[in-house]
Amino acid sequence: MASAFGHVMVAYAMGKSLSIPFHTARFWWFTMACCLLPDVDVLGLAFGIPYEHMLGHRGLTHSIVFAMLVGLVVPRWATPTLAFGTRPYWVMALYFFLVTLSHGFLDALTNGGLGIAFFAPFDSTRYFFPLRPVAVSPIGLSAFLSQEGMGVLLSELVWIGIPIGFWLLWLGVGRRKGTNGVQ
Repeated sequence: MASAFGHVMVAYAMGKSLSIPFHTARFWWFTMACCLLPDVDVLGLAFGIPYEHMLGHRGLTHSIVFAMLVGLVVPRWATPTLAFGTRPYWVMALYFFLVTLSHGFLDALTNGGLGIAFFAPFDSTRYFFPLRPVAVSPIGLSAFLSQEGMGVLLSELVWIGIPIGFWLLWLGVGRRKGTNGVQ
C-alpha cells in the first residue's frame, strides 16, 4: 500500500481542484477520512481474516463498489445542508467516490502486496497497474519508522509529491490568470 501521507497528498490535490463553496473544515476532514478509509481492512488481520480473503487487506474496501457506497453516503455527512439528489449533492457524491477510489488506484501503483480487488464483491481477482513505481509501505508504525519507511517516503515524494506539486502550481497559476477553466 502507499502510505497515509501519499493518500492524503492525492486527496488534498483532488479537493483543491474543486471550485465549490463547501471547502469547510468538515469537508476536509471527510476528504481525509475517505482517502484513508479503505485501509480499515487491515484490522481484519487482527481478527484472523487472511490477507488474500475478499475481506482481507486490499479486498472489498478497495473496490469500486465500496467507493460508490461511500460516495453516496458521505456528502450528507460532510455537508448536512446538502439536499439529496440535487446537482451539488451529485457533484459531492462523485468527488467522495473518486477520493475513496483513489486509494485503490494509488495502491495499484505500488511494487508489493497481492494487488487490488477492484471488482469485489463480484470478482475477487487482484490487480496492479502495469507501471508500479511507488515503493510499498510497511504495515505498522514501527516498521514505517525504519530505513524501509524512509525509502517509501522518498519514493512517494518522487512519484506522488512532485507531480502533485506541479499540479497545484499549475492550478494556482491558472486560477490567478483565469485561463485554465477551473475557477
